[in-house]
Amino acid sequence: MKAVLTRVSSASVTVDDEVVGAIDCPGTGGLLALVGVGREDSPDAWETMVRKIAELRILDGERSVSDAGAPVLLVSQFTLHGRTAKGRRPSWSDAAPGEQAEPVIGEIAAGLRERGIHVEEGVFGAMMKVTSVNEGPFTVLVEC
Repeated sequence: MKAVLTRVSSASVTVDDEVVGAIDCPGTGGLLALVGVGREDSPDAWETMVRKIAELRILDGERSVSDAGAPVLLVSQFTLHGRTAKGRRPSWSDAAPGEQAEPVIGEIAAGLRERGIHVEEGVFGAMMKVTSVNEGPFTVLVEC
């Protein structure tokens, strides 16, 4: 499992000209979490990802999402598993198929909510427009 976590003051996801998820957090900041599920991920990798998203001290003042009570915009992103070492076309063979990945993204959202974190989401498998106002900019890659 891979994720790109970006500290943001706001972020949103639009599908078919309708905003389906948005966070606005200019004071505390929040996270835009682009998460890709891998074909070979361990069954408990989602739990590690929940812990990382909730506890990494990457918000202003070295606080975590849990510390700051900050929101998360969670967006499924299978392209994080694209291999580009050879040729001009990325290979997607490391990405989990939709029927495997979608429930995992759901588990991550549920796990964050169980920790009391406000979570907004994109629409799995949809063509989404993601906008964000990055703080810092501050972006980290997480692999579980």
